[in-house]
Formats: sequence, structure tokens, C-alpha cells
Amino acid sequence: MIKDWKKIVSVVCFCGAMSVMPITAYGDTVENGQASEAAADGEDLPETDDELAADTVTEEEVQEVLRVIDRTSAARYLEETGGAAVQEEEEAVHIDKSMSFRQEIVDYALTFLGGPYRYGGSDPRTGVDCSGFVRYVLSNAGGIQIPRSSRAQATQGIPITADEMRPGDLLFYGSGSGINHVAMYIGSGKIVHASTYKTGIKISNWDYRPPVRIMDVIG
Repeated sequence: MIKDWKKIVSVVCFCGAMSVMPITAYGDTVENGQASEAAADGEDLPETDDELAADTVTEEEVQEVLRVIDRTSAARYLEETGGAAVQEEEEAVHIDKSMSFRQEIVDYALTFLGGPYRYGGSDPRTGVDCSGFVRYVLSNAGGIQIPRSSRAQATQGIPITADEMRPGDLLFYGSGSGINHVAMYIGSGKIVHASTYKTGIKISNWDYRPPVRIMDVIG
């Protein structure tokens, strides 16, 4: 009888402990009934103070970037290249269409500036993490489908160098040996990304952290 009583007490204690275990981490990873791959993999957590140490973009710089981006894509391209890169009319039309498409994607991303950060979130209107943000923007503005986590996204597209970056390209940052953050290049040496709970979606210098990979997922 005593042994049976001890078994009952053990079961009750175990169930009680399980009932008070925190479940918010899992709850925050669920979007539309599906668990976020990024959260499940333990990726794409908010950036830390150490990672943000060199992130010193001022409000004046942000406004200047937005003024520059207001120019038409073709005019900005010609200004940066001095017109030397465009020799044939067909080439110019192709560049214009490509840059216009990229600019539309960037313009859409910038409409969410100041939006909330949420680990595992997939919608910048209600809260989103870094990989959820770029995935949402590329899908809704460009019809481009990419995986959910930054680690998986880093395998998509064509690897490029910093000198080859164009608006809409993705920059991946790492901690240790793994990738844990992604941002979108918007031109003028700046990126837009979902960074922390405090800052939400913001603009930073592209090299505030050394990127470990840069990918062209637009083509």
C-alpha cells in the first residue's frame, strides 16, 4: 500500500512539473497553424548588443538613404555608372526593367520600417524575425519563394561579392560557425532588416557586421 502511494505521489509531481513548464517559446514560433522552421532550428534570434556594437546609422543618414531611393532606378543606375555601362538600347531596357523590379521590392520592404520584431513571426505587420521579413517581402513584392530560415535561405540564388550587390540582394551574418541573421540590401551601402525587439525593422550599414555570405536571389 505504501509503495502504491509513493507511485501516485511521483506521478502527480511529474504532471505538476510538466504543467508549469514555459511554453511561450513554442507558441511564438507558430504562424497560421504551422511551426516556424527558423524557431525550430534555434536560428534567427534577435541580435545581441555585441553584434550591434558597430551599428551606428543616424536618423539623418536614414533620411538621406530614403531620399536617394526615391529616384528612379534607371536614373540612379546611370548616375552611379556615369552612363558608360549602357551602350546599346536593348541593354539599357533590360537594365531598366531589372533595376525597376528590384527597386519595387526594396520600396515595399521600406514600407515596414519601424515594424515590430517577433521571434518566429512571418508577417511584418504583426511582428516578424529577420528571415520571416525577407521571405515575406520577396514573396509579396516579387513573387520569389525562398525557405523560412536564414540558414536555408543562404543556399538560394547565386553567390556574389560586396562590389556586385544590387538592391534586393540578401546579406547573411553569422555567429560562430553558423548563419543566424539575414538582411536585404537597399542601395547606398545600407540594408533593411528585422533586428531586435527594441528596434524592430530598421536600416543599418551593410558592414555593421561582417557578412559571411551575399546572395542574389532575384537574378
